[in-house]
Amino acid sequence: MKTESRSKDETKTYQEWFNLADSDGDGRISGNDATKFFALSNLSRSQLKQLWALADTKRQGFLGFPEFVTAMQLVSLAQAGCELNADILKTQIDKENIKPPLMEGLDALVAKTKSMTIDAPPEVNGTTKPQPFPTNPWFASKSLKKLPLNAVTSIVDGLKRLYIERLKPLEVTYLYNDFVSPLMTNSDFDAKPMVMLLGQYSTGKTTFIKHLLRCDYPGAHVGPEPTTDRFVVVMSGPDERSIPGNTIAVDADMPFSGLTTFGGSFLSKFQCSQMPHPLLDEVTFVDTPGVLSGEKQRTQRSYDFTGVVSWFAAKCDLILLLFDPHKLDISDEFKRVISSLRGNDDKIRVVLNKADQVDTQQLMRVYGALMWSLGKVLNTPEVSRVYIGSFNDKPMDEGFVGPLGQDLFEKEQNDLLADLIDIPKKACDRRINEFVKRARSAKIHAYIISHLKKEMPAIMGKAKAQQRLIDNLDDEFAKVQREFHLPAGDFPNVEHFREVLSGYSIDKFEKLKPKMIQAIDHMLGYEIPELLKKFRNPYD
Repeated sequence: MKTESRSKDETKTYQEWFNLADSDGDGRISGNDATKFFALSNLSRSQLKQLWALADTKRQGFLGFPEFVTAMQLVSLAQAGCELNADILKTQIDKENIKPPLMEGLDALVAKTKSMTIDAPPEVNGTTKPQPFPTNPWFASKSLKKLPLNAVTSIVDGLKRLYIERLKPLEVTYLYNDFVSPLMTNSDFDAKPMVMLLGQYSTGKTTFIKHLLRCDYPGAHVGPEPTTDRFVVVMSGPDERSIPGNTIAVDADMPFSGLTTFGGSFLSKFQCSQMPHPLLDEVTFVDTPGVLSGEKQRTQRSYDFTGVVSWFAAKCDLILLLFDPHKLDISDEFKRVISSLRGNDDKIRVVLNKADQVDTQQLMRVYGALMWSLGKVLNTPEVSRVYIGSFNDKPMDEGFVGPLGQDLFEKEQNDLLADLIDIPKKACDRRINEFVKRARSAKIHAYIISHLKKEMPAIMGKAKAQQRLIDNLDDEFAKVQREFHLPAGDFPNVEHFREVLSGYSIDKFEKLKPKMIQAIDHMLGYEIPELLKKFRNPYD
């Protein structure tokens, strides 16, 4: 009982300190707040730099209450003479054994703050209520105003502001949401990092997720036949339940509203499986139907399968392509699926699963055959990283594997798991990367749309001119590329663009608005670098 009461007292103390350090009252401690408050610990600047790097694991540029508690415990350990490194978080952090650190002059500061406090901000569950994020209407000003960085409290908040004030007007004007990707919402910025698993049926996608979770999730089915017949998003929730696709798509708190464009036939094959799990608090998994091969792929799906995969690929932080030693042939549908991942090559990892079902000599030949097959599909001169292992909870068959194989599998599995563990830490960097990629894509799209508009005649022959532009879209893309000196690899897929374009009247498109393009260039060249500079490690 004494331990429990002490833990509650310490939590209360940390909460008081957190509220004191949080000068803005938004539930976040920024770099400026941290430099003032952590200076009371009398640690060296190099120690504080390492402390911030360990506490701000997600590189968000601020500390929430849990990260603040971790930081305070690290201060205590540093004051006790411990060296601050990544291992200390795994070995020595224990809330019941580490007492709050000594912060010089803190008591006097607390008393002074209490005497100066007139009206306390409203509280929610004992923590300061975050202030609403101020947003200006993005039609308001024609002149390019500088983003007020003091109005944002994290990198993600800054990206939201930049999207609303800079990028969204361009996307709306040139119909980017109809041609390329739906407009972004707050939930797209705030969503947990996602990992998508792709592969032919019975390559172990569902078993792989169960292996990581160490348990079943709602709606999981495993078998040698095509068992997963739908896209299943496995995410954190208060209790175990399955939510139908139509319900998830209209939930504003979930980042799946864009899937409504694929229609009801897809949403009936989409579901969300929720369950409380510490891993799911950090990462969301996307289990997909097995890609068909042979006669089965002639049976058409009732929705755009490759389109859905492409949509998820843009949202995901990691894409795992799973192969089975006995299913190395890449079917036509799988080839189309891999092609739809274009532009997300940095996220792709290849996994040769169930590798314990073949002996060492066969494994060598299987690995070579897989690399040959991938080389023909991925169309890159670089060799893809292929992880070899057997991702299930069954003991490995010693007769097949042998001591050499078992050691190899363990090393490979550890490498892949290390890749997965790094995902939450890199989530913020990935958000920035995807945002910049989207901005460049939207800019090129604006150039294409305005160019097509310019090529249309003023009065007569509009129908013939439109058909000519659609038929010769490759040449029009080449003209835009030459005129604006754009890289050819950043242009959209011609066939998909042509298909969407045929449903529009080009004459109704907007002309090029240089101020909008200037705003995007200014955002990419100055505002995003300034945002990153503000929220980097404050002790650099």
